[in-house]
Amino acid sequence: MNYWPLLGVAWVVVGFVLRANPVIVVVSAGLVSGLAAGKSMPELLAVIGDSFISNRALLMFAMTLPTIGLLERAGLREHALQWIARWRGLTLARLLVVYLAARQGLSTLGLIDIAGHAQTVRPLLAPMSESAANRTPGLQEHGPLPRAEIQRVHALAAATDNVGRFFGEDVFLAFGAVLLIQGFYAEHGITLEPLQIALWAIPTAIAAFVIHAVRIVFFQRGLARRMSSSTDSTERHDAVD
Repeated sequence: MNYWPLLGVAWVVVGFVLRANPVIVVVSAGLVSGLAAGKSMPELLAVIGDSFISNRALLMFAMTLPTIGLLERAGLREHALQWIARWRGLTLARLLVVYLAARQGLSTLGLIDIAGHAQTVRPLLAPMSESAANRTPGLQEHGPLPRAEIQRVHALAAATDNVGRFFGEDVFLAFGAVLLIQGFYAEHGITLEPLQIALWAIPTAIAAFVIHAVRIVFFQRGLARRMSSSTDSTERHDAVD
């Protein structure tokens, strides 16, 4: 067995560690793996071209970007903040756990593109999470969140969307990954129905939901501790002055 094509995996890891451009890293990793497998450059370019043509429908998401931009210019984020402000008792943890459940539930039905980073996270979920964090007991008395903490809240919102989609879509029978798994086992003489694969994905989806929900709760508690420590440090500094 030729293990040299696995150099592409190492290439991806090194590229992401160095924070290089993800598109360049992934494409170049494919070239590295192909060359290590003995493919010629024309063959690799043909494979990349065929893959691009067969998956060109994925570029449809680019059409959503101008729409989201127009909505944000019209005040979408501000309306989201005002809407969240009307919900009494809504905390950051409650908001993100509910979104996680909704995202994962819709993904199990195959509705994976009904939400996402461009459609919901950046224009809606991120500002809503920021507003909910500022109104969370234990946080609201410390004033507005600093920029660094806002970035962490936005990152957690994006991660929540990722977890909900990734572990929910495998439960959907007609999802490409399920069919890929079925084909892989079929090549090795193991016959599995898509329903069997989807059913075995349910425990993983449940575990992912519980683990990330707990992570959200601990993030909120850690945020409250950091804000409290920051406030105490400021008060001591003012007292010394």
